[in-house]
Amino acid sequence: MQREEIGLRMHAVTGINAQQASQIIHQLVIEGGDPYPLLNLLGLNNKQQEQFRHTPTHYLQASLKWLEQPGNQMVIYGEPGFPELLTHIADAPFLLMVRGNPAALQLPQIAMVGSRQFSHYGEHWGNDFATGLVHCGFAITSGLAIGIDGICHRAALAAQGVTIAVLGSGLANIYPRRHRYLSEQIVEQGGAVVSEHLATDLPLADHFPRRNRIISGLSMGVVVIEASLRSGSLITARCALEQGREVFALPGALGSPMSEGTHWLIQQGASLVTGPKDIAEQLGSGLHWLSVNENTTISASEAQVELPFADVLANVGYEVTPVDVVAERAGQPVPEVVIKLLDLELAGWIAAVSGGYVRLRRAGHVRRTHVLV
Repeated sequence: MQREEIGLRMHAVTGINAQQASQIIHQLVIEGGDPYPLLNLLGLNNKQQEQFRHTPTHYLQASLKWLEQPGNQMVIYGEPGFPELLTHIADAPFLLMVRGNPAALQLPQIAMVGSRQFSHYGEHWGNDFATGLVHCGFAITSGLAIGIDGICHRAALAAQGVTIAVLGSGLANIYPRRHRYLSEQIVEQGGAVVSEHLATDLPLADHFPRRNRIISGLSMGVVVIEASLRSGSLITARCALEQGREVFALPGALGSPMSEGTHWLIQQGASLVTGPKDIAEQLGSGLHWLSVNENTTISASEAQVELPFADVLANVGYEVTPVDVVAERAGQPVPEVVIKLLDLELAGWIAAVSGGYVRLRRAGHVRRTHVLV
């Protein structure tokens, strides 16, 4: 039995994680011949052996036929070609079906997500951020959905960049259908369309929340362009936080339902961004570290970073906040607050501006501590 068929049969086996499935596939390929007598020795219980043996033939054959087509392949967890970042997430997929350039999956990626019901504001800034991030050296990853996803894919292509689409259906069933041509453009320009599903799997509702963990897992960070409070984009943001990824959100118009989700993320501690360079700088794009002695301390550990006057800092916003407003919110005398604000400014947490103080972006690990999506 060939590696591809073994992998597709393992896809139907429940109750094992990606690493276990990968090891079993590896052993079966090495042994060669009839795999069935080895299933028990490799730790599969009776139910799992039955699942392996009785994978529906029409799904199996359709996927094998799909894999025979040029440009189509399957990458398995733990093998060369499987995205490195994706191996470190909980509940990693043990295989990915890939159409296009598998090397694109190894590129530094930023996920861009947002509402299907987008506004002109979301369209404009989705284009702007995707274009800017491509120019900063990132590939753009999204879900090929109608709305912000499609806008960001197209903007990346227009900027001559690479983009990756993660589907909630099999790759022989591109969904939505109107984005079939977009998926072909992604492949033609050196990107990839990927899915953890068998080639002919349908776009079922429960596939999409789970595919979001792959979108965020492939990426260094997730940018939410526009989202309502019930948007699936917030699921992607939650996945990103669970995976230790950065979450960025655009501020939007007050009163707009499409800004409620991004504003809520910012209130929870997501990084407010106003341009692609904000993201590139925070993720360290283009930084080159100088060689130093391994015993040289160049920064304090997180445990050593103490947040000074947190009660005052919590009342300084990213907008200009007058001193008397900070004092009133903190419930402290103005002279005492002024001294604390000066210390916070010297420590780099805030900046004095005309009319008061503004909070500065700093220490990503401090923000993430308080983000509960």
